[in-house]
Amino acid sequence: MRANAILFWILAVFFALTAAIYVVWSIAAYGTPEPAGTVALTLSGVLGAFIAFYLGRVRSAQGAELPEDRLDANIDDGDAELGFFSPWSWWPIIMAGGAALAFLGLAIGFWISFLAIPIVVIALVGWVLEYYRGNFAR
Repeated sequence: MRANAILFWILAVFFALTAAIYVVWSIAAYGTPEPAGTVALTLSGVLGAFIAFYLGRVRSAQGAELPEDRLDANIDDGDAELGFFSPWSWWPIIMAGGAALAFLGLAIGFWISFLAIPIVVIALVGWVLEYYRGNFAR
């Protein structure tokens, strides 16, 4: 987390310097600072500083080092448990089809979304309750 905080501090300083240069350059070219770019670059620097400050505070509060921060760490040290996924489940494909149909309805005609809503609801219920019935009930 230390490396991430340092990277965000570098980004914050970079955007702050870029914003200052942009203001000077736009004043030299147009006589007045250009507001959109100035605000965007300044707020990007502020956001980088916020994230860096947060990561630094979290690191100091936890007191532990992440595997990315240790020089003696192995690749497997940072390999976390991602969860349990069903390789045989068809419900995500049905859910994706229903969501695609819903977005198609928003783009083409709203009436198509009414056809997609039952598909999405059935797929969601089936996906959530997949392990409560049948061969894989627990």
